[in-house]
Amino acid sequence: MSQRQTPSYDGSMTHPPATLDRPATIADVARLAGVSVPTVSRVLTGAARVSEERRHRVDKAIASLGYRPSAAAQVLASRRSMTIAIVAANTSRYGYAEAIRGVEESARAAGYAVIIVVVESERNDEVRAAVDAVLRQSVAGVVILKFDPPGVAALKALQSAVPVVALSGVPEAGVPQAVLDESEAAAALTEHLLNLGHATVHHVRIPPSGKEDGRTTGWRLALQRHRKWVPPIEDVSWDVTTAYEIGTRLAKDPEVTAVFCGNDETAMGLIRGVFDSGKKVPRDISVVGFDDHPLASMFIPALTTARQDFAELGRHGTAQLMALLEGESPLALETVEPPLVFRESTAPPSKHPR
Repeated sequence: MSQRQTPSYDGSMTHPPATLDRPATIADVARLAGVSVPTVSRVLTGAARVSEERRHRVDKAIASLGYRPSAAAQVLASRRSMTIAIVAANTSRYGYAEAIRGVEESARAAGYAVIIVVVESERNDEVRAAVDAVLRQSVAGVVILKFDPPGVAALKALQSAVPVVALSGVPEAGVPQAVLDESEAAAALTEHLLNLGHATVHHVRIPPSGKEDGRTTGWRLALQRHRKWVPPIEDVSWDVTTAYEIGTRLAKDPEVTAVFCGNDETAMGLIRGVFDSGKKVPRDISVVGFDDHPLASMFIPALTTARQDFAELGRHGTAQLMALLEGESPLALETVEPPLVFRESTAPPSKHPR
């Protein structure tokens, strides 16, 4: 006796997800709604790029099936772990904290518990300790913040042991990932300064995750495209006082009229150094940051920057991981583009002597 077929919401015929002798799964919802499992994951996690029509079909299927994305129900149905781990080198720095929030909120909405494991450095013993902490929990999968060398090292150590998705600003071959397109945004910020009439743009670089991050690459490519001199890179640590010191030094150089900083905190420290040296921003030096820190619009002068939605990056990464855990093929690379925000910290170069 053949199983009765029922129409899905897109009009096609599909087998009913089950005979109601077990809890409905996310795959059942996808079949009934006539969409893919990643699409259902996006609806559950709040990630972008789901049309209202598809979202309505998914919501209707969830209601019809009585699907509940709770950890208890899914463990009983699938006998699999309903815990995911977030691995990060830092949990308090703005971009890290926002990305963690995006992962945690969307994972919880999909019925997963979340643990956070900190990898202190890229040293072998520190990476091993973080990996052991993850694997002791028998997690279903891992989201790694690959924003720095410890994240890169953790990714290499974990990707063969458990399903992994990376969040980063630089693509990583061989692993599903959600990436902020930092290179294009950095190039656009650099070109903004060149279009104002600055002869070149200096760069204050935050610690990179590898040899070079997208922010530095975009800055360099923009200068090369416009056939401008590429100044030596100024490196800072995560301690904002190093940016302050560079600001005091650059303020003494009359050739420096524009600076692209690797993040907004660095830009704030640099501007303070310029100010304490008797110069003003943007009258004497134009400065741009990166990230759109919550204080960027309140700082004086308000910062021109690129708005990075780290929480959205986290939601995209979680949707990638949910697809991976459901046996689907997630996108190798999903890009989130940071828009530019133009404020008070940039202007054409001053005509008066410095």
